[in-house]
Amino acid sequence: MTIIGWVILGLVAGIIAKILLPGRDPGGVFGTTIIGVIGSFLGGWLSTKVLDKPVPHDFFDPKTWIAAIVGALILLVLYRLLFGNSRERR
Repeated sequence: MTIIGWVILGLVAGIIAKILLPGRDPGGVFGTTIIGVIGSFLGGWLSTKVLDKPVPHDFFDPKTWIAAIVGALILLVLYRLLFGNSRERR
């Protein structure tokens, strides 16, 4: 799978992560999308390095999707913990 495939997967993973963790995020839709893209890379890296389970390079493999969504969820939770809900402070 190419970098473009991971980016597309990350966009969808960010949307799914947003659905699974609803609420207002400091970065809005754009921030959540970026978190999804970075999270897909993080999920693939964590799966390979930490869990010693390489992610298949097939776009339609469920393991690839699970790794990307979990990575996006991890980053979304960290982002909320670090930056909170900045919209409420205004």
